[in-house]
Amino acid sequence: MSNKYPRVLSIQSHVVSGYVGNKSAVFPLQVLGFEVDAINSVQFSNHTGYPTWHGQVLNETELDELLKGLRENELDRYTHLLTGYIGSASFLMRIAALVKHLRTVNPELVYVCDPVMGDNGHMYVSQDLLPIYRDTILPLADIITPNQFEVELLTGQKVSSIADAWEAVRLFHEKGIDTVVLSSTDLGTDEQLLALASSTQGSSETKLSINFPKFSAIFTGTGDLFAALLLAWMHHSGGDLKLSLENIIYTMQAVLAKTMKHSEACCERGSPATAKHSELKLIQSVKEIKEPLPTILADRH
Repeated sequence: MSNKYPRVLSIQSHVVSGYVGNKSAVFPLQVLGFEVDAINSVQFSNHTGYPTWHGQVLNETELDELLKGLRENELDRYTHLLTGYIGSASFLMRIAALVKHLRTVNPELVYVCDPVMGDNGHMYVSQDLLPIYRDTILPLADIITPNQFEVELLTGQKVSSIADAWEAVRLFHEKGIDTVVLSSTDLGTDEQLLALASSTQGSSETKLSINFPKFSAIFTGTGDLFAALLLAWMHHSGGDLKLSLENIIYTMQAVLAKTMKHSEACCERGSPATAKHSELKLIQSVKEIKEPLPTILADRH
C-alpha cells in the first residue's frame, strides 16, 4: 500500500452539531493527507455537556454488518486504526477481533488507542470496560493516549508525581505498547499542564516532557483531536516523537486560543457562556493544523 495516501479506520463517537469524537478527528486527518473511513460508535445530536442530547448507539451486531460489507468488497485494508469512545463491553471486544483481522490484511497496521473511560476522577463508561481495555485492548495497541485518570485506572496505581507517571509509562511498555503519551496531567503548575511521552524502538527509548499553558475554560473533543494529530504526525515524521509532540501542542494551543476568543466575544455581547460557545474552532484553524510552527519545545529525559 502506498503511504502517500495513508488510510485510517476511525471508530468513535459522532455528533451532528459540534466537535467531539469523529467530528474532532476526521477533519484534521483529512487536512493532513489521510483517507478516513469513520464508524460512529454513537450518533448524538450534540455532546453530553449540553443540557440534553438525543440519538442512537451502535451495537455490536450493527458494527459487524458494517465490517462485513468492508470485507466483502475488499475495503478493509488500512494503514491505521484509531479508536476513541466506545460505550459497551461487547462492542469493545469486537474491536479486539477487528484489530487482529486488519493485521491479517495489512501486517503493518498501526493501532492508535485512546482508552476513553473518564476524567477528573469520574468514569463515564461502565466499569466492565476497564478489564477489557487493560487485558485485551492495550496489548494490541501500538500507540495509546490516556489522560492521568485513565492511567490510574489502567495501572491500578495512583499517579501523584512525575516519578509515578514514568513508572506507569514503563508498565505500559511492558505490555508491548511502543508509544505512550499522557496527553494531559495535573503534574505541572497552576498555569501549565504537563504532557509526558515515551517511545521504544528495540533497546532504545525516547522520553519527553512538554509544559504548555492551561486555559481557564473547559473544552470537549480535545483528547480526540490530540489522538488524531498524534497518529498523523507520527506517520509523517517517520516516528519522530519529539517533532510530533511539538507539532501537536502548537496546533492544540492555536485551536483552543481561537475557541476561547470566540467564547469570550459571545459573552461580551451579552450571551451567557454555554457549551455551544466552546465548540472547538477546527475549521478556522486549518492553517495551524496543516502547517504547525512549534514555539513550545519538548524536553528530553
